Amino acid sequence: MMDARAFSSHSDASVAAATTDQNVEQCRSGNNSEATIMEKPRRWHDVFWSGMFVIHLIGFGFVLVVLGLNRFKKKNRLDIDKYTYRFMENQAGLTEDYWPVYAVAGLVGTALGCCWLSLLGSCATLMMKVSVHILTTYLAVISVLSFWAEQVFWGVAFAIGACLQLLYVISVIDRLPFTMLVLQKAVKMVWNLPEVMKVAHAFVLLLLSWMVLWSFGVAGVVASSMGDGGRWWLLVVLSVSLFWTGAVLCNTLHVVVSGIVFLANVHYSKESSAFPTNSLMKSLQYALTTSFGSICYGSLFTAVIRTMRWQIRGVRAKIGNNECLLCCVDFLFHMVETLVRFFNKYAYVQIGVYGKSFNHSARDAWELFQSTGVEALVAYDCSGAIMLMGTIFGGLITGTCAGVWAWIKWSNRAFMIGSMSMLMGMVLVGVAMVVVESAVTSIYVCYAEDPLSIHRWDPEFFNQISETLNQRLQHRSKRVSEVLTHNQLDNLVRSNTSV
Repeated sequence: MMDARAFSSHSDASVAAATTDQNVEQCRSGNNSEATIMEKPRRWHDVFWSGMFVIHLIGFGFVLVVLGLNRFKKKNRLDIDKYTYRFMENQAGLTEDYWPVYAVAGLVGTALGCCWLSLLGSCATLMMKVSVHILTTYLAVISVLSFWAEQVFWGVAFAIGACLQLLYVISVIDRLPFTMLVLQKAVKMVWNLPEVMKVAHAFVLLLLSWMVLWSFGVAGVVASSMGDGGRWWLLVVLSVSLFWTGAVLCNTLHVVVSGIVFLANVHYSKESSAFPTNSLMKSLQYALTTSFGSICYGSLFTAVIRTMRWQIRGVRAKIGNNECLLCCVDFLFHMVETLVRFFNKYAYVQIGVYGKSFNHSARDAWELFQSTGVEALVAYDCSGAIMLMGTIFGGLITGTCAGVWAWIKWSNRAFMIGSMSMLMGMVLVGVAMVVVESAVTSIYVCYAEDPLSIHRWDPEFFNQISETLNQRLQHRSKRVSEVLTHNQLDNLVRSNTSV
Protein backbone atom coordinates (compact mmCIF):
# COMPACT_ATOMS: atom_id res chain seq x y z
CA MET A 1 0.00 0.00 0.00
CA MET A 2 2.88 2.33 0.81
CA ASP A 3 4.44 1.70 -2.62
CA ALA A 4 1.19 2.55 -4.34
CA ARG A 5 0.84 5.81 -2.41
CA ALA A 6 4.43 6.71 -3.06
CA PHE A 7 4.13 6.02 -6.77
CA SER A 8 0.93 8.06 -6.94
CA SER A 9 2.51 11.05 -5.16
CA HIS A 10 5.59 10.82 -7.39
CA SER A 11 3.44 10.80 -10.51
CA ASP A 12 1.47 13.83 -9.35
CA ALA A 13 4.64 15.76 -8.71
CA SER A 14 6.23 14.87 -12.05
CA VAL A 15 3.27 15.82 -14.22
CA ALA A 16 2.21 18.92 -12.27
CA ALA A 17 4.11 21.45 -14.37
CA ALA A 18 2.93 20.03 -17.70
CA THR A 19 -0.66 19.82 -16.56
CA THR A 20 -0.58 23.38 -15.26
CA ASP A 21 0.58 24.63 -18.65
CA GLN A 22 -2.26 22.73 -20.28
CA ASN A 23 -4.78 24.28 -17.87
CA VAL A 24 -3.40 27.74 -18.57
CA GLU A 25 -3.97 27.30 -22.29
CA GLN A 26 -7.49 25.99 -21.72
CA CYS A 27 -8.36 28.86 -19.42
CA ARG A 28 -6.90 31.43 -21.81
CA SER A 29 -9.27 30.26 -24.51
CA GLY A 30 -12.17 30.16 -22.06
CA ASN A 31 -11.68 33.53 -20.40
CA ASN A 32 -13.55 35.34 -23.15
CA SER A 33 -16.74 33.62 -22.09
CA GLU A 34 -16.29 34.23 -18.34
CA ALA A 35 -18.31 37.43 -18.51
CA THR A 36 -21.41 35.46 -19.40
CA ILE A 37 -21.09 32.91 -16.58
CA MET A 38 -23.48 34.76 -14.30
CA GLU A 39 -25.96 35.21 -17.14
CA LYS A 40 -26.34 31.52 -17.97
CA PRO A 41 -29.47 29.76 -16.66
CA ARG A 42 -28.74 27.25 -13.89
CA ARG A 43 -30.36 24.05 -12.77
CA TRP A 44 -31.62 23.49 -9.24
CA HIS A 45 -29.42 21.11 -7.24
CA ASP A 46 -29.87 19.24 -3.94
CA VAL A 47 -33.42 20.53 -3.57
CA PHE A 48 -34.16 17.93 -0.89
CA TRP A 49 -31.65 19.50 1.49
CA SER A 50 -32.97 23.02 0.97
CA GLY A 51 -36.43 21.69 1.81
CA MET A 52 -35.06 19.98 4.92
CA PHE A 53 -33.40 23.20 6.03
CA VAL A 54 -36.56 25.25 5.58
CA ILE A 55 -38.63 22.63 7.45
CA HIS A 56 -35.96 22.65 10.18
CA LEU A 57 -36.19 26.44 10.47
CA ILE A 58 -39.97 26.41 10.70
CA GLY A 59 -40.04 23.51 13.17
CA PHE A 60 -37.33 24.82 15.45
CA GLY A 61 -38.74 28.34 15.20
CA PHE A 62 -42.06 27.07 16.53
CA VAL A 63 -40.35 25.10 19.32
CA LEU A 64 -38.26 28.12 20.33
CA VAL A 65 -41.33 30.33 20.52
CA VAL A 66 -43.16 27.78 22.68
CA LEU A 67 -40.18 27.28 25.01
CA GLY A 68 -39.71 31.01 25.46
CA LEU A 69 -43.37 31.90 25.89
CA ASN A 70 -43.92 29.17 28.50
CA ARG A 71 -41.79 31.17 30.97
CA PHE A 72 -42.37 34.69 29.66
CA LYS A 73 -43.72 36.94 32.48
CA LYS A 74 -45.60 33.96 33.92
CA LYS A 75 -44.37 30.54 35.00
CA ASN A 76 -45.75 27.62 33.02
CA ARG A 77 -47.92 29.89 30.85
CA LEU A 78 -48.56 27.10 28.28
CA ASP A 79 -48.83 24.33 30.90
CA ILE A 80 -45.83 22.43 29.52
CA ASP A 81 -44.61 21.41 32.95
CA LYS A 82 -47.17 18.60 33.10
CA TYR A 83 -45.07 16.80 30.49
CA THR A 84 -41.81 17.30 32.38
CA TYR A 85 -42.89 16.95 36.01
CA ARG A 86 -40.80 13.77 36.39
CA PHE A 87 -37.64 15.76 35.65
CA MET A 88 -38.30 18.77 37.86
CA GLU A 89 -35.28 19.35 40.05
CA ASN A 90 -34.69 23.11 40.03
CA GLN A 91 -36.59 26.20 40.97
CA ALA A 92 -38.24 27.66 37.91
CA GLY A 93 -37.42 31.15 36.67
CA LEU A 94 -38.68 33.45 33.95
CA THR A 95 -37.50 33.84 30.36
CA GLU A 96 -36.91 37.57 30.78
CA ASP A 97 -34.48 36.85 33.64
CA TYR A 98 -31.96 35.23 31.29
CA TRP A 99 -32.81 36.72 27.92
CA PRO A 100 -30.90 40.00 28.58
CA VAL A 101 -27.70 38.00 29.18
CA TYR A 102 -28.03 36.43 25.73
CA ALA A 103 -28.79 39.87 24.33
CA VAL A 104 -25.44 41.03 25.67
CA ALA A 105 -23.78 37.98 24.12
CA GLY A 106 -25.38 38.76 20.77
CA LEU A 107 -24.27 42.38 20.93
CA VAL A 108 -20.70 41.44 21.89
CA GLY A 109 -20.51 38.84 19.09
CA THR A 110 -21.95 41.31 16.58
CA ALA A 111 -19.54 44.01 17.72
CA LEU A 112 -16.57 41.66 17.35
CA GLY A 113 -17.74 40.57 13.89
CA CYS A 114 -18.32 44.15 12.72
CA CYS A 115 -14.98 45.28 14.18
CA TRP A 116 -13.28 42.46 12.30
CA LEU A 117 -14.87 43.58 9.04
CA SER A 118 -14.14 47.26 9.71
CA LEU A 119 -10.47 46.66 10.61
CA LEU A 120 -9.97 44.22 7.76
CA GLY A 121 -7.86 46.55 5.68
CA SER A 122 -5.61 47.96 8.42
CA CYS A 123 -4.72 45.37 11.05
CA ALA A 124 -6.29 42.05 10.02
CA THR A 125 -2.90 40.29 10.04
CA LEU A 126 -2.20 41.52 13.57
CA MET A 127 -5.60 40.26 14.71
CA MET A 128 -4.87 36.83 13.20
CA LYS A 129 -1.50 36.63 14.95
CA VAL A 130 -3.10 37.58 18.26
CA SER A 131 -5.71 34.85 17.78
CA VAL A 132 -3.03 32.23 17.13
CA HIS A 133 -0.75 33.10 20.05
CA ILE A 134 -3.24 34.13 22.75
CA LEU A 135 -5.85 31.41 22.23
CA THR A 136 -3.79 28.75 24.03
CA THR A 137 -3.26 30.99 27.06
CA TYR A 138 -6.91 32.02 27.12
CA LEU A 139 -8.07 28.38 27.05
CA ALA A 140 -5.64 27.48 29.84
CA VAL A 141 -6.85 30.37 32.02
CA ILE A 142 -10.50 29.40 31.53
CA SER A 143 -9.60 25.80 32.37
CA VAL A 144 -8.05 26.90 35.69
CA LEU A 145 -11.07 29.07 36.50
CA SER A 146 -13.38 26.15 35.71
CA PHE A 147 -11.53 23.89 38.15
CA TRP A 148 -11.66 26.68 40.73
CA ALA A 149 -15.44 26.84 40.26
CA GLU A 150 -15.57 23.03 40.72
CA GLN A 151 -16.71 22.52 37.12
CA VAL A 152 -14.49 19.51 36.39
CA PHE A 153 -15.99 18.69 32.99
CA TRP A 154 -15.40 22.18 31.62
CA GLY A 155 -11.98 22.36 33.23
CA VAL A 156 -10.89 19.15 31.51
CA ALA A 157 -12.51 20.20 28.21
CA PHE A 158 -10.72 23.56 28.10
CA ALA A 159 -7.44 21.98 29.22
CA ILE A 160 -7.63 19.45 26.37
CA GLY A 161 -8.46 22.29 23.99
CA ALA A 162 -5.42 24.27 25.16
CA CYS A 163 -3.14 21.24 24.69
CA LEU A 164 -4.49 20.49 21.21
CA GLN A 165 -4.15 24.15 20.23
CA LEU A 166 -0.54 24.27 21.46
CA LEU A 167 0.40 21.02 19.70
CA TYR A 168 -1.20 22.15 16.46
CA VAL A 169 0.58 25.53 16.46
CA ILE A 170 3.91 23.79 17.14
CA SER A 171 3.30 21.34 14.29
CA VAL A 172 2.54 24.08 11.74
CA ILE A 173 4.87 26.83 12.97
CA ASP A 174 6.97 26.60 9.79
CA ARG A 175 3.88 27.11 7.62
CA LEU A 176 2.73 30.33 9.27
CA PRO A 177 4.82 32.77 7.14
CA PHE A 178 3.34 31.43 3.90
CA THR A 179 -0.14 31.29 5.42
CA MET A 180 0.09 34.90 6.58
CA LEU A 181 1.22 35.93 3.08
CA VAL A 182 -1.86 34.30 1.53
CA LEU A 183 -4.13 35.87 4.16
CA GLN A 184 -2.66 39.32 3.52
CA LYS A 185 -3.36 39.00 -0.20
CA ALA A 186 -6.87 37.71 0.49
CA VAL A 187 -7.56 40.71 2.73
CA LYS A 188 -6.25 43.04 0.03
CA MET A 189 -8.55 41.40 -2.50
CA VAL A 190 -11.80 41.68 -0.54
CA TRP A 191 -10.98 45.15 0.75
CA ASN A 192 -11.00 46.36 -2.87
CA LEU A 193 -14.56 45.04 -3.28
CA PRO A 194 -16.74 47.29 -1.04
CA GLU A 195 -19.94 45.58 -2.24
CA VAL A 196 -18.72 42.35 -0.65
CA MET A 197 -18.24 44.08 2.70
CA LYS A 198 -21.79 45.45 2.59
CA VAL A 199 -23.19 41.97 1.95
CA ALA A 200 -21.12 40.58 4.83
CA HIS A 201 -22.53 43.17 7.25
CA ALA A 202 -26.04 42.35 6.02
CA PHE A 203 -25.47 38.64 6.73
CA VAL A 204 -24.23 39.41 10.26
CA LEU A 205 -27.44 41.36 10.95
CA LEU A 206 -29.56 38.59 9.41
CA LEU A 207 -27.95 35.99 11.65
CA LEU A 208 -28.39 38.27 14.66
CA SER A 209 -32.11 38.53 13.94
CA TRP A 210 -32.42 34.73 14.03
CA MET A 211 -30.45 34.66 17.27
CA VAL A 212 -33.04 36.93 18.88
CA LEU A 213 -35.58 34.12 18.47
CA TRP A 214 -33.05 31.38 19.28
CA SER A 215 -31.93 33.04 22.52
CA PHE A 216 -35.58 33.59 23.50
CA GLY A 217 -36.17 29.83 23.39
CA VAL A 218 -32.84 29.04 25.08
CA ALA A 219 -33.63 31.48 27.90
CA GLY A 220 -36.91 29.60 28.39
CA VAL A 221 -35.01 26.31 28.67
CA VAL A 222 -32.55 27.75 31.21
CA ALA A 223 -35.44 29.15 33.21
CA SER A 224 -37.30 25.83 33.28
CA SER A 225 -37.59 23.64 36.36
CA MET A 226 -36.10 20.59 34.64
CA GLY A 227 -32.95 19.03 36.02
CA ASP A 228 -29.55 19.87 34.57
CA GLY A 229 -29.48 16.68 32.49
CA GLY A 230 -32.76 17.44 30.72
CA ARG A 231 -31.86 21.07 30.11
CA TRP A 232 -28.44 20.18 28.74
CA TRP A 233 -29.94 17.69 26.28
CA LEU A 234 -32.39 20.32 25.05
CA LEU A 235 -29.60 22.90 24.74
CA VAL A 236 -27.43 20.48 22.76
CA VAL A 237 -30.25 19.92 20.26
CA LEU A 238 -30.83 23.68 19.95
CA SER A 239 -27.06 24.22 19.57
CA VAL A 240 -26.92 21.77 16.65
CA SER A 241 -29.77 23.71 15.04
CA LEU A 242 -27.91 27.01 15.50
CA PHE A 243 -24.70 25.46 14.17
CA TRP A 244 -26.41 24.31 10.97
CA THR A 245 -28.22 27.62 10.54
CA GLY A 246 -25.01 29.58 11.08
CA ALA A 247 -23.06 27.29 8.75
CA VAL A 248 -25.67 27.72 6.01
CA LEU A 249 -25.53 31.52 6.29
CA CYS A 250 -21.71 31.48 6.39
CA ASN A 251 -21.47 29.22 3.34
CA THR A 252 -24.10 31.24 1.46
CA LEU A 253 -21.89 34.26 1.99
CA HIS A 254 -18.91 32.07 1.02
CA VAL A 255 -20.55 31.24 -2.32
CA VAL A 256 -21.39 34.89 -3.02
CA VAL A 257 -17.92 36.21 -2.13
CA SER A 258 -16.11 33.37 -3.92
CA GLY A 259 -18.03 33.94 -7.11
CA ILE A 260 -17.32 37.68 -7.10
CA VAL A 261 -13.64 37.32 -6.19
CA PHE A 262 -13.13 34.64 -8.85
CA LEU A 263 -14.65 36.83 -11.56
CA ALA A 264 -12.72 39.87 -10.32
CA ASN A 265 -9.48 37.87 -10.61
CA VAL A 266 -10.28 36.58 -14.07
CA HIS A 267 -11.17 40.03 -15.39
CA TYR A 268 -8.45 41.96 -13.60
CA SER A 269 -6.63 44.48 -15.82
CA LYS A 270 -9.21 43.99 -18.59
CA GLU A 271 -11.64 46.61 -19.80
CA SER A 272 -14.33 47.34 -17.25
CA SER A 273 -17.11 46.39 -19.66
CA ALA A 274 -15.94 42.76 -19.54
CA PHE A 275 -16.84 42.40 -15.88
CA PRO A 276 -20.58 41.79 -15.32
CA THR A 277 -22.05 44.88 -13.70
CA ASN A 278 -24.80 42.91 -11.92
CA SER A 279 -22.54 40.04 -10.85
CA LEU A 280 -23.12 40.62 -7.12
CA MET A 281 -26.91 40.47 -7.36
CA LYS A 282 -26.74 37.49 -9.73
CA SER A 283 -24.39 35.66 -7.39
CA LEU A 284 -26.64 36.40 -4.40
CA GLN A 285 -29.72 35.34 -6.37
CA TYR A 286 -28.20 31.99 -7.38
CA ALA A 287 -26.89 31.35 -3.85
CA LEU A 288 -30.39 31.81 -2.40
CA THR A 289 -32.21 29.83 -5.11
CA THR A 290 -30.67 27.23 -7.42
CA SER A 291 -27.56 26.60 -5.30
CA PHE A 292 -29.15 26.90 -1.87
CA GLY A 293 -29.75 23.15 -1.55
CA SER A 294 -26.08 22.43 -2.26
CA ILE A 295 -25.08 24.96 0.41
CA CYS A 296 -27.41 23.38 3.00
CA TYR A 297 -26.08 19.91 2.16
CA GLY A 298 -22.41 20.85 2.39
CA SER A 299 -22.91 22.83 5.59
CA LEU A 300 -23.84 19.66 7.49
CA PHE A 301 -20.48 17.94 7.03
CA THR A 302 -17.75 20.25 5.72
CA ALA A 303 -16.72 21.96 8.99
CA VAL A 304 -16.38 18.70 10.95
CA ILE A 305 -14.32 16.99 8.23
CA ARG A 306 -12.03 19.99 7.84
CA THR A 307 -11.32 20.10 11.58
CA MET A 308 -10.52 16.37 11.64
CA ARG A 309 -8.17 16.80 8.69
CA TRP A 310 -6.22 19.67 10.31
CA GLN A 311 -5.70 17.75 13.54
CA ILE A 312 -4.65 14.52 11.80
CA ARG A 313 -2.24 16.37 9.51
CA GLY A 314 -0.65 18.11 12.50
CA VAL A 315 -0.15 14.79 14.36
CA ARG A 316 1.07 13.01 11.23
CA ALA A 317 3.75 15.61 10.59
CA LYS A 318 5.32 15.10 14.05
CA ILE A 319 5.16 11.33 14.47
CA GLY A 320 8.65 10.56 13.23
CA ASN A 321 9.66 6.92 12.70
CA ASN A 322 7.10 5.23 14.94
CA GLU A 323 5.82 2.72 12.36
CA CYS A 324 2.90 1.41 14.44
CA LEU A 325 1.55 4.86 15.27
CA LEU A 326 2.21 6.05 11.72
CA CYS A 327 0.19 3.16 10.33
CA CYS A 328 -2.80 4.00 12.54
CA VAL A 329 -2.65 7.70 11.75
CA ASP A 330 -2.22 6.95 8.03
CA PHE A 331 -5.41 4.88 8.10
CA LEU A 332 -7.33 7.79 9.65
CA PHE A 333 -5.62 10.25 7.31
CA HIS A 334 -6.61 8.43 4.13
CA MET A 335 -10.14 7.88 5.41
CA VAL A 336 -10.51 11.63 5.99
CA GLU A 337 -8.83 12.42 2.67
CA THR A 338 -11.47 10.29 0.94
CA LEU A 339 -14.18 12.32 2.67
CA VAL A 340 -12.42 15.56 1.73
CA ARG A 341 -12.73 14.54 -1.91
CA PHE A 342 -16.51 14.89 -1.57
CA PHE A 343 -16.77 17.52 1.20
CA ASN A 344 -14.36 20.46 0.92
CA LYS A 345 -14.69 24.22 1.13
CA TYR A 346 -13.36 24.72 -2.41
CA ALA A 347 -16.64 23.31 -3.68
CA TYR A 348 -18.28 26.62 -2.82
CA VAL A 349 -16.17 28.42 -5.43
CA GLN A 350 -17.38 25.99 -8.11
CA ILE A 351 -20.94 26.40 -6.86
CA GLY A 352 -20.70 30.19 -6.94
CA VAL A 353 -19.11 30.40 -10.38
CA TYR A 354 -20.55 27.44 -12.30
CA GLY A 355 -23.68 26.48 -10.35
CA LYS A 356 -22.80 22.79 -9.92
CA SER A 357 -24.15 20.44 -7.26
CA PHE A 358 -22.12 20.19 -4.05
CA ASN A 359 -20.61 16.73 -4.55
CA HIS A 360 -19.87 17.49 -8.21
CA SER A 361 -18.21 20.78 -7.23
CA ALA A 362 -16.15 19.20 -4.43
CA ARG A 363 -14.96 16.36 -6.67
CA ASP A 364 -14.08 18.69 -9.57
CA ALA A 365 -12.20 21.09 -7.29
CA TRP A 366 -10.17 18.32 -5.67
CA GLU A 367 -9.37 16.64 -9.00
CA LEU A 368 -8.29 20.03 -10.35
CA PHE A 369 -5.91 20.51 -7.42
CA GLN A 370 -4.48 17.01 -7.74
CA SER A 371 -4.02 17.19 -11.51
CA THR A 372 -2.18 20.52 -11.32
CA GLY A 373 -0.18 19.81 -8.17
CA VAL A 374 -1.87 22.69 -6.32
CA GLU A 375 -3.11 20.15 -3.76
CA ALA A 376 0.41 20.22 -2.30
CA LEU A 377 0.03 23.97 -1.78
CA VAL A 378 -3.44 23.63 -0.29
CA ALA A 379 -2.20 20.97 2.13
CA TYR A 380 0.68 23.25 3.20
CA ASP A 381 -1.59 26.24 3.81
CA CYS A 382 -3.30 26.47 7.22
CA SER A 383 -5.32 29.64 6.76
CA GLY A 384 -8.58 27.80 7.48
CA ALA A 385 -7.25 26.70 10.87
CA ILE A 386 -6.17 30.25 11.70
CA MET A 387 -9.63 31.52 10.76
CA LEU A 388 -11.08 28.88 13.08
CA MET A 389 -8.79 30.04 15.90
CA GLY A 390 -10.02 33.59 15.44
CA THR A 391 -13.61 32.36 15.49
CA ILE A 392 -13.06 30.37 18.69
CA PHE A 393 -11.27 33.32 20.30
CA GLY A 394 -14.22 35.59 19.49
CA GLY A 395 -16.60 33.00 20.91
CA LEU A 396 -14.56 32.71 24.11
CA ILE A 397 -14.62 36.47 24.64
CA THR A 398 -18.39 36.51 24.12
CA GLY A 399 -18.91 33.54 26.43
CA THR A 400 -16.69 35.09 29.10
CA CYS A 401 -18.64 38.36 29.12
CA ALA A 402 -21.99 36.57 29.45
CA GLY A 403 -20.61 33.94 31.85
CA VAL A 404 -19.19 36.49 34.30
CA TRP A 405 -22.52 38.33 34.46
CA ALA A 406 -24.38 35.04 34.94
CA TRP A 407 -21.91 33.96 37.66
CA ILE A 408 -22.65 37.11 39.63
CA LYS A 409 -26.43 36.56 39.47
CA TRP A 410 -26.89 32.77 39.16
CA SER A 411 -23.66 30.89 39.86
CA ASN A 412 -25.32 27.49 39.37
CA ARG A 413 -26.27 28.34 35.77
CA ALA A 414 -23.25 30.38 34.74
CA PHE A 415 -21.56 27.68 32.64
CA MET A 416 -24.82 26.76 30.95
CA ILE A 417 -25.37 30.39 29.92
CA GLY A 418 -21.69 30.97 29.11
CA SER A 419 -21.42 27.95 26.81
CA MET A 420 -24.48 28.96 24.79
CA SER A 421 -23.19 32.54 24.60
CA MET A 422 -19.84 31.23 23.38
CA LEU A 423 -21.59 29.39 20.55
CA MET A 424 -23.45 32.58 19.61
CA GLY A 425 -20.20 34.54 19.50
CA MET A 426 -18.45 31.90 17.41
CA VAL A 427 -21.22 31.85 14.82
CA LEU A 428 -21.38 35.66 14.58
CA VAL A 429 -17.60 36.10 14.31
CA GLY A 430 -17.47 33.17 11.86
CA VAL A 431 -19.68 35.08 9.42
CA ALA A 432 -17.09 37.87 9.38
CA MET A 433 -14.17 35.45 9.09
CA VAL A 434 -15.68 33.65 6.10
CA VAL A 435 -15.15 36.73 3.91
CA VAL A 436 -11.37 36.28 4.03
CA GLU A 437 -11.61 32.49 3.83
CA SER A 438 -13.70 32.82 0.66
CA ALA A 439 -11.00 34.97 -0.91
CA VAL A 440 -8.33 32.38 0.02
CA THR A 441 -10.27 29.54 -1.60
CA SER A 442 -10.83 31.65 -4.71
CA ILE A 443 -7.11 32.40 -4.95
CA TYR A 444 -6.24 28.70 -5.01
CA VAL A 445 -8.97 27.80 -7.50
CA CYS A 446 -7.92 30.69 -9.76
CA TYR A 447 -4.28 29.63 -9.53
CA ALA A 448 -5.18 26.05 -10.44
CA GLU A 449 -7.46 27.00 -13.33
CA ASP A 450 -5.57 30.00 -14.71
CA PRO A 451 -2.26 30.92 -13.05
CA LEU A 452 -1.97 33.98 -15.29
CA SER A 453 -4.99 35.54 -13.59
CA ILE A 454 -2.95 35.68 -10.35
CA HIS A 455 0.03 37.01 -12.31
CA ARG A 456 -2.06 39.84 -13.79
CA TRP A 457 -3.39 40.73 -10.35
CA ASP A 458 -0.10 40.60 -8.39
CA PRO A 459 3.08 39.42 -10.20
CA GLU A 460 5.15 39.36 -7.00
CA PHE A 461 2.61 37.17 -5.21
CA PHE A 462 2.44 34.91 -8.26
CA ASN A 463 6.21 34.37 -8.07
CA GLN A 464 6.05 33.67 -4.32
CA ILE A 465 3.22 31.18 -4.57
CA SER A 466 4.83 29.45 -7.57
CA GLU A 467 8.13 29.14 -5.71
CA THR A 468 6.38 27.65 -2.68
CA LEU A 469 4.53 25.17 -4.90
CA ASN A 470 7.80 24.09 -6.49
CA GLN A 471 9.37 23.62 -3.05
CA ARG A 472 6.44 21.53 -1.82
CA LEU A 473 6.50 19.30 -4.91
CA GLN A 474 10.26 18.80 -4.49
CA HIS A 475 9.71 17.97 -0.81
CA ARG A 476 7.09 15.38 -1.74
CA SER A 477 9.33 13.86 -4.39
CA LYS A 478 12.16 13.60 -1.86
CA ARG A 479 9.91 11.86 0.65
CA VAL A 480 8.70 9.48 -2.07
CA SER A 481 12.30 8.60 -2.94
CA GLU A 482 13.10 7.96 0.71
CA VAL A 483 10.07 5.69 1.10
CA LEU A 484 10.93 3.75 -2.06
CA THR A 485 14.54 3.33 -0.94
CA HIS A 486 13.45 2.22 2.53
CA ASN A 487 11.02 -0.36 1.08
CA GLN A 488 13.64 -1.69 -1.31
CA LEU A 489 16.10 -2.14 1.55
CA ASP A 490 13.45 -3.91 3.62
CA ASN A 491 12.70 -6.30 0.76
CA LEU A 492 16.44 -6.95 0.25
CA VAL A 493 16.94 -7.71 3.98
CA ARG A 494 13.99 -10.08 3.99
CA SER A 495 15.23 -11.93 0.91
CA ASN A 496 18.74 -12.31 2.39
CA THR A 497 17.27 -13.50 5.70
CA SER A 498 15.15 -16.15 3.97
CA VAL A 499 18.22 -17.39 2.04
